[in-house]
Amino acid sequence: MAIHIGRAQSDNGLSCALISRRGCLATMALAFGGFGTASASGNARLPDFPTRPITIVVPSAAGNVNDAVARLIGQELQAAWGQPVVVENRPGAGTLTGTKYVAGAPKDGHTLLLTFTAHVQNPSLFKSTGYDPIKDFTAVSEVALSAVILAAAPDFEVKTVADIVKLAKARPDEMAYGSYGVGTTGHILGELFKREAGLQMTHVAYKGGAPLANDLAAGHIKFGWIAVGTAMPLIKAGRLRPMAFAGAQRSDLMPEVPTMQELGYRGFEPDTWMGLLAPAGVPADRVNALAAQVARIVKKPEMVKRMHDMNLVPVGSTSGQFQARMEADLQAWSRMIRELGITVE
Repeated sequence: MAIHIGRAQSDNGLSCALISRRGCLATMALAFGGFGTASASGNARLPDFPTRPITIVVPSAAGNVNDAVARLIGQELQAAWGQPVVVENRPGAGTLTGTKYVAGAPKDGHTLLLTFTAHVQNPSLFKSTGYDPIKDFTAVSEVALSAVILAAAPDFEVKTVADIVKLAKARPDEMAYGSYGVGTTGHILGELFKREAGLQMTHVAYKGGAPLANDLAAGHIKFGWIAVGTAMPLIKAGRLRPMAFAGAQRSDLMPEVPTMQELGYRGFEPDTWMGLLAPAGVPADRVNALAAQVARIVKKPEMVKRMHDMNLVPVGSTSGQFQARMEADLQAWSRMIRELGITVE
């Protein structure tokens, strides 16, 4: 069967780029013994699943990194199971539109959500999301980790995070930091940095990572929190300087760059992920078969390379592991957002 991945028309509305962060973990070794009838080869399928095309909903616009990953996974699923896989972009309201759609989809495993850390951040940012990020979904697999970094303009006189703190304290209310949007991980981390370092700074919210990166490179804003995938081409070209990573460990992408935790700042540990979800109530054997496929797919050497090229680190977890990650991160981000007083509406 020829492999074809459909591209559905996206609706109008706000799109939310991948808030991504950690590139810190090596690809996880994963045993397949607990995945029902799915075998380590990844080609075995349940007798009653899938029986029709699978739709992977991406709650952001076509063309960004999570959309690209959804299409790569879709191609592999289609090749393994012989059923068409359609990637459908449903952006809007900071991922809420597409997420609500999947929450109400049939509970048969044929409609999935490829989402990211915003899934557990949005309930604390919006007055009402229309869904519960845990109760209304079944975790399938954590697909990959990314990273958010503190980056500086090449002409900025400071060399370290300690230098930024010293300068900002000497010039209260005179300095500004950039993020790639209100309520994004970059914004949350920027406000956390202000609190932990005792700084008075202005937040400049850009409409996405690309304009932030361009202004940083041009020196129009001196530093900001930006997704590593957006910043990496400019870093490699010497037009941006990485100062520190958020996340629990140093990134394999730039192991010479310290983490905020190493530098003595607390609260920056939650890693940012991309993961596959299904509506709550999908039978466990179908969830486990999907999880086994994701684990097989993201560990293929060619897939590892393609993800690394997108500044992602593949994971491929079990459903239970991803469920635990989401529950812990929901608590961590909710507490942080509440304490910092950040809202979108």
